[in-house]
Amino acid sequence: MDGVPEPHTGWTFLTNHARVLAAIADNRSARIRDIAAHCRLTERAVQKIIADLEQDGYLSHTREGRSNTYRIDPGKVLRHPAEAGLTVASLMSLLVKDEADRATTFASRGRPHATA
Repeated sequence: MDGVPEPHTGWTFLTNHARVLAAIADNRSARIRDIAAHCRLTERAVQKIIADLEQDGYLSHTREGRSNTYRIDPGKVLRHPAEAGLTVASLMSLLVKDEADRATTFASRGRPHATA
């Protein structure tokens, strides 16, 4: 089926909710189709995740013509008790990176840059 990302198997470090939020932080006016492609999710999954994030106050949107502009609440505290006190802004500072910087990092080293 064309347009449906190939499934991922195995575990990952980030939830799909974090991936979608980071994609929106990279581009506040991104289309659901583009977010889905970037995150390797279906459009329906992205719609559900956006609805979850909006319902819990992490995200809101305004309609501008035929498109949406999203707003992330940077002061909202993360949900899991293990991240008590950490805000969305702190998470996004780790995840959101300029695409040009990503391309430079991969090209110069041939692999992702790790700092930890």
